[in-house]
Amino acid sequence: MSPNKSRITPLLIALSMIGGILIGTFYANHFSGNRLSIINTGSNKINYLLQMIDNKYVDTVSMNTLVEQSMPKILSELDPHSSYIPASSAEEANEDLKGSFSGVGISFNMIYDTVNVMGLVKGGPAERVGIMPGDRVLKADTTNLIGMKVTDVPKVLKGKRGTTVKLLVKRRGHSQPLNFSVVRGDVPVKSIDAAYMLRDDVGYIQMHTFGEQTYAEFMIAMAQLGVEGMKSLILDLRGNRGGYMHIAIQIANEFLRTNQLIVYTEGRKSPREDYRADGHGSFPNLPLVVLIDEGSASSSEILAGAVQDNDRGTVIGRRSFGKGLVQQPMEFKDGSVVRLTIARYYTPSGRCIQKPYVPGHDEEYENELMARYERGEYFYADSIHQTGEAFKTRLGRTVYGGGGITPDIFVPEDTSEVTSYYKEAVFDGHIRQFAFDYSDENRPALTRQKTVKDLEQYLLRQGLLEKFAKYAESHGLRRRNLMLYRSRRLFERAIVGSIIYNVREAEQYIQYLNQTDNVVARAITLIEERKTFPSK
Repeated sequence: MSPNKSRITPLLIALSMIGGILIGTFYANHFSGNRLSIINTGSNKINYLLQMIDNKYVDTVSMNTLVEQSMPKILSELDPHSSYIPASSAEEANEDLKGSFSGVGISFNMIYDTVNVMGLVKGGPAERVGIMPGDRVLKADTTNLIGMKVTDVPKVLKGKRGTTVKLLVKRRGHSQPLNFSVVRGDVPVKSIDAAYMLRDDVGYIQMHTFGEQTYAEFMIAMAQLGVEGMKSLILDLRGNRGGYMHIAIQIANEFLRTNQLIVYTEGRKSPREDYRADGHGSFPNLPLVVLIDEGSASSSEILAGAVQDNDRGTVIGRRSFGKGLVQQPMEFKDGSVVRLTIARYYTPSGRCIQKPYVPGHDEEYENELMARYERGEYFYADSIHQTGEAFKTRLGRTVYGGGGITPDIFVPEDTSEVTSYYKEAVFDGHIRQFAFDYSDENRPALTRQKTVKDLEQYLLRQGLLEKFAKYAESHGLRRRNLMLYRSRRLFERAIVGSIIYNVREAEQYIQYLNQTDNVVARAITLIEERKTFPSK
């Protein structure tokens, strides 16, 4: 070997080693870097964590349970309305919005740990076999219902259409329980609680949700009221938590003129989409008053906002809830559902009425209504905090975004006759319990009254206030005569109303309450003054 070659060889070997190290390092960094970056991205990091738990955790863990528990927590970090519904609850979660479900056709309350039948669907499965209001359902097949959680009872009574459930029933006046075999059938889910004439020419409709059949129900109710001479309408959306957006749009369309904007939606991945009136509405000139309160949300606010921003009618009551987020349901293969917020909706003036929220602080969000109460917003209009941007209606009236629909006319909650004695009687359930027991013991006499007015007059002659005071005292509520006298009208309204609810239809109960409802009274006055259409 030449001296030159002997000197070059070690250099070549060294260069080869360095090259190998550099190449190896490059590929190592390249591939391991990819792997780490994949793990460090959100979704794969979660998958990797689950794999580590499954492979290495000290105890046996149900991975399915862990995933089910994690899903709601992940979504809660987005906004208060994105949610996860397990497969076992998915069908039940949508039931209120569907047109019907399969069951026995009873409404019930849990009294003294027992299922008490409060009402029956006319012509429904339970009524057909002879079950009556006031019956106590003790068993469904072999399942004991006594002491069961009220939320679990429907799961036992509902079932596949055409299946039979055997009910063991205790009835007043019978020494032994009665047996009924009920074949489950379709039970309609109604969203309109009342539709009747308040005055000779004033119609009234109250709806509690926007479900699959709400528009059809609404049009039927409007047709019936029209036949009875309706020339103006009070639409009561108080306590209506919303439902399907397209149903609210359909109803708003009935009151608006061609091309008037009803609502529009927009999100990061959802381009703006406008929803406008098609000009085929049946009631563009009908005087309209919409009632709202802090329980009115989502689709209720879409409808109220469309009426207000187009200056189509007058909104009366208290500030609405403030839900301006649009959820899209997405189903997994196992039947579970994610309701993911994909957009915000905006009223015609351009305002989003979603109230402020901090992701991950759902408890604070849920307690916001209590915060309104504590700062006096339910009682004084000037306590309403307008933190959102100002917008203009079609006529140039100022409205605000960022926290619900503020009514055109504020009607405070009346607390002038409320006492601590009355509040305790309500919150501890004494009034509800007394009314139920009284209804149960006197049902034959109560059902003989032909009209709601007859029933009301009959009850006012029965000395209910004194009977209640004695009943409540025997159940631990100390009698306080001065407070009983001061709150007597509230007590009478609550007791008589509860008894009417127990023995009559929901509509008749609402009719009774509306007689002394300040918000309804203000709406009637507005109609009589012919001021339902806003002016500049």
